[in-house]
Amino acid sequence: MLSTLRHPVFFRLFAAQVVALFGTGLLTIALALLAYDMAGARAGTVLGTALTIKMVAYVGLSPVMAAALVAVPRKVVLIGADLTRAAVALALPFVDAVWQVYGLIFVLQFASATFTPAFQATIPDVLRDETDYTNALSLSRLAYDLENLLSPAIAGLLLLVMSYNLLFVGTVAGFLLSAALILGAAVPARVAPSKERPFRQRLLRGGAIYLSTPRLRGLLALNMAVAAVVAFVLVDTVVLVRGRFGGGEGGVALAMAAFGAGSMAAALALPGVLKRVADRTVMLAGGAGLALGGLGYAALLGGGGQGWAALLAVWAGLGLCNSAVMTPAGRLLRRSAHAEDRPALFTAQFALSHACWLVAYPLAGWLGPWLGLPATLALLASLAAAAVLLARRVWPAGQSPFIAHEHPDLPADHPHLRAHGGGRRHSHRIVIDDDHRSWPVQP
Repeated sequence: MLSTLRHPVFFRLFAAQVVALFGTGLLTIALALLAYDMAGARAGTVLGTALTIKMVAYVGLSPVMAAALVAVPRKVVLIGADLTRAAVALALPFVDAVWQVYGLIFVLQFASATFTPAFQATIPDVLRDETDYTNALSLSRLAYDLENLLSPAIAGLLLLVMSYNLLFVGTVAGFLLSAALILGAAVPARVAPSKERPFRQRLLRGGAIYLSTPRLRGLLALNMAVAAVVAFVLVDTVVLVRGRFGGGEGGVALAMAAFGAGSMAAALALPGVLKRVADRTVMLAGGAGLALGGLGYAALLGGGGQGWAALLAVWAGLGLCNSAVMTPAGRLLRRSAHAEDRPALFTAQFALSHACWLVAYPLAGWLGPWLGLPATLALLASLAAAAVLLARRVWPAGQSPFIAHEHPDLPADHPHLRAHGGGRRHSHRIVIDDDHRSWPVQP
């Protein structure tokens, strides 16, 4: 896996991702402390609202920015987003009203909603080999998990010798270093579109390709399965550990570390596994594991089970299953569009997956006090199970990648027909594009 880091452009981009992630991790800690200073007991409300703003920005703004910036060079988009995030982090220590926090968080997430899909769509053009790209996806997953594990620890050590306001300086440094690394990288240019499209078509194109492709409809259902169960882990672990088990902050950190360790273990194993096992099999197994693990632990909680060992084992298993679903997702996106449409497709995945989180987060947060933790987890895990069954249905197994189909609407001298022998009926790998506006129905 580490051999992929020998690619000079990918190494710089991956390093940029890592430093930006650690900057974001420091920002999360500093923002929580800032919210407490400003709102006291209402800090949870402030942070919850900030999280909602983040999800709304991700869902609503990422397709708009992708369509609006289609003619802007990738490097300019990525560096501009990093500099915007750095400016916001620099301004946050100086705010003196909650509404100012909300405004700056909106700008920050607006920049992130621009940066992340553009970054993700760049990597397939940098690493054209399937094995290298799979390794890159696993490395990216590891980077996210390591940030979740290490950022709180690093922030804790820094807070021993400095004010939390100085954590914002670390965030600024992370985004500026990310911008510098991207500036020095030979970022490949966007593939020129085959034709100019009006803004509305550019805005909707990624979603149209996504929802017309069976494997991506399956991915969307699996996104919902992941969001349903992992939202419980992220939102309710602190309630479970401190309220149900009587543990302290260290117990919360240990439970989240178990989840991260499971995710990292899967990320390390997946490059080898995916050489032998189909993406669909791995991802459906991961989704089923999330649903069954959630249902099983809900039953254990409902029966009075309070063992630490069980909690850590289940959380590690859920982390592993989460990574089994999410790590291969980029492979599906890569093979589901031409290079010119990949940015729009990655943006659609970014927006639609976060729409699932926008549903799951409130359910995990609001149902807990009302129904209790066991019933809440059972309900969310049941939602995940339904989503996995839907994914299995809309993403059929055993389909040949070469699908026979006809083009009765194309003229006889059309370039697409000439490229495939001149006949209106032919067989090849299908992606949704101007010549294939819907998925062929197989007999």
